[in-house]
Amino acid sequence: MNQNQLNQARGMVYQLLSSLFAKEIDDTLLAQLTSADALNFWANLGNDPKLEDDVKQIVATLTSIKSENDLLELAADYCSLFLVGGKHSANPYASLYLTDEDADKVNVFGEQHHLMSQFLKQSKLEVKSDFPEPADHIAVILSYVNTLCTSSDQAKQLEFIQNLLGTWVDHFAQRVAAKDQGKFYTHLSHLTQNWIAGDLDWLQEETKQSA
Repeated sequence: MNQNQLNQARGMVYQLLSSLFAKEIDDTLLAQLTSADALNFWANLGNDPKLEDDVKQIVATLTSIKSENDLLELAADYCSLFLVGGKHSANPYASLYLTDEDADKVNVFGEQHHLMSQFLKQSKLEVKSDFPEPADHIAVILSYVNTLCTSSDQAKQLEFIQNLLGTWVDHFAQRVAAKDQGKFYTHLSHLTQNWIAGDLDWLQEETKQSA
């Protein structure tokens, strides 16, 4: 695998994670996530020992969904974690993890939202109109990293991921684990946490070698 292919593969992981945080899993997304190509992609991702258990648990849940009721139960977990604010949720906005203030008083369209909006504007991108969320939503940031993987040098990728994800994703994953009833999103957030940590380690080594 050459450098371009590796960056494309990294970008695909970020986009996959983004899609799972962006909305509830419906029939269409489930079919995509459990297709032969997708299962092969999951298997390759799970070859990393640090990701293996979470990948297995995620795939096991996805392939066990056989009815509309199963989907509704997973959607209910998503809603209670990411759509309903309050102390029982794990809101997916960077702003809520990068302040010492009471989370209930934080303006989610504040500093982190505007910072991420600037990155999108500089890249001539924008949050889709059918996704009415602040720009510091984890799905938006992960999707933006997908773009960076194939459009920016490794030093810029490293700086962005460190500052826009690495500063709060651990706290977010801990929050999800504490509030998740079904555990699918616990494994997803833990997978995301470990993937980002591993990618940062790799980027740091690559930038050192190219310095």
